[in-house]
Order: sequence, then structure tokens, then C-alpha cells
Amino acid sequence: MQLEIAIVQFKPTLFDIKGNLQKAINIIHEIITSSNPKVILFPELFLSGYTFKDRKELDAVSFPISIQDGKNESLAPLIDISKKMSIGISGGYSEKDGDLFYNSSFFIGDGQIIANYRKTHLFHDENDYFQPGDTGFQVFEYNNVKFGMMICFDWIFPESARTLALMGSEVILHPANLVLPFCQRAMYARAIENRVFIATANRVGKEVNGKYENSFTGGSQIVSPRGEYILTMNEDGEYFSSVKIDPTEADDKNITEKSNLFKARREEFYR
Repeated sequence: MQLEIAIVQFKPTLFDIKGNLQKAINIIHEIITSSNPKVILFPELFLSGYTFKDRKELDAVSFPISIQDGKNESLAPLIDISKKMSIGISGGYSEKDGDLFYNSSFFIGDGQIIANYRKTHLFHDENDYFQPGDTGFQVFEYNNVKFGMMICFDWIFPESARTLALMGSEVILHPANLVLPFCQRAMYARAIENRVFIATANRVGKEVNGKYENSFTGGSQIVSPRGEYILTMNEDGEYFSSVKIDPTEADDKNITEKSNLFKARREEFYR
């Protein structure tokens, strides 16, 4: 079984949802003229940028999403191209739900909003603006592949990837705005300890908003269940690239014929 997956290393313009969305659409068109991916992954908060000063700024670039009716004006261009090209598109955005805001990621497949995940583990200043996610980790199926999602700082908690793997995820989609230098190396462990594919789409560049400043580490990548870095990008610069994988490799949890990662677990000793 073959799945071609593309990741986009992206630099959004802060607060410019319309411009970032058009830029993403242009990139999608470029990708599908040079390759044939079934899934395209963008970074965390790629529609809004990341560095907020207050909730008022966040409110201006946030919007609700509905899986039930699929009527989401802000995502309409992505829904349309997903339907037209029969592809899956995933990435991060700021979700508004009443008076609350969530750092979320969506998955659109063939013109339908299939999944919406709210970031479980917030990082640093995010705690001042966003609510901790309440969706829990989810696994969904698209094109006969089982996907899970986690966002950025979720990576540092081994329970995130482990939970998704135990739920049956073959490919973990990981949109990120990484500012620390550790994740790209740590994904080796996350992939091999769970025998899953992990695709990390990180952003690049420096973002300044008054006294607030963030520099992002790039290094977007895909790691295989065997710990192979099968796609890597530089620490700076905007790129997109795709690779073909066999998601069923993640169904084999045997390290040796006598050592199965999940069957050998001894939960009675874990805390």
C-alpha cells in the first residue's frame, strides 16, 4: 500500500489570514503539478501566525469550525481544492468556540472536514490566550489509512504519540511552530518506540510583535517506524516536498519475533 504525503515548511504573515490562505492555495497548486500527494500537511497556526500580544489580537484571526455541517467560510478555498483534487489537507489554526480559543488542527479530505483536534499541551505564552484542548487524541481514517494528530509541544509528552499509536494510528500528523531545538531529534524515539510514521511540518523565520519575539527552527521531516528520516528540510527557508510511504509498516509492532512493543507492555508497573 502506497501513500504519498507532502509537508510544507511555511512562513505565514502575522494576522494576514487572507494572504496566508492564498499563499497556501498557491503552494498546493505547485505541489500537485510536480507530484501526486494524497495528503498535504501545513504547520501549526499557519493561517494566522503565532506571536500574539493579547486575546483581542487572537480574536481577530480566530474562527469556529463545524465537522457536522462542513460550512466553514474561512476554510472554503481549502475545502474546494480538496474536493476538486481528491486530496487531504491538514494544518493548524486558531479556533474560536464561544468566548474560548483553542490552538487546533483540522483535516479536510475530499472536500469534507473529517477531523478537528485541539492541542492538549500548551506551550509558554499560549497559556495566556488559549484553552487547553478538550478533544483528546483522535484517530480517523482517510483513504484506508489511519491518521492521528498532535500539535507542536504535544511531542515532548511521550503519552501523546503512544496514545495515538495504541488507538491504531499509522501516520501521526504533527503541525508545529517549534522554537526549541529538541523535537526534530526526539521524533526518532517517538517513531521507533511506537512503530509509527510521524510527519512534522514546522514553520520558519522570526516573528516580532512589540516586545514579543519568536524564532522558529524549521527542520520539517518525516520519520519512519524504523527511525529513518525519510524526508528532511533545512532549518530555514520555505520548502515543500513529498515522499511515498507504506502506512501498513506501522501495523507491525514486533521489534523481534518474540518482542512485540504493545503486547510486552506491563501497565501494572506504570504511573
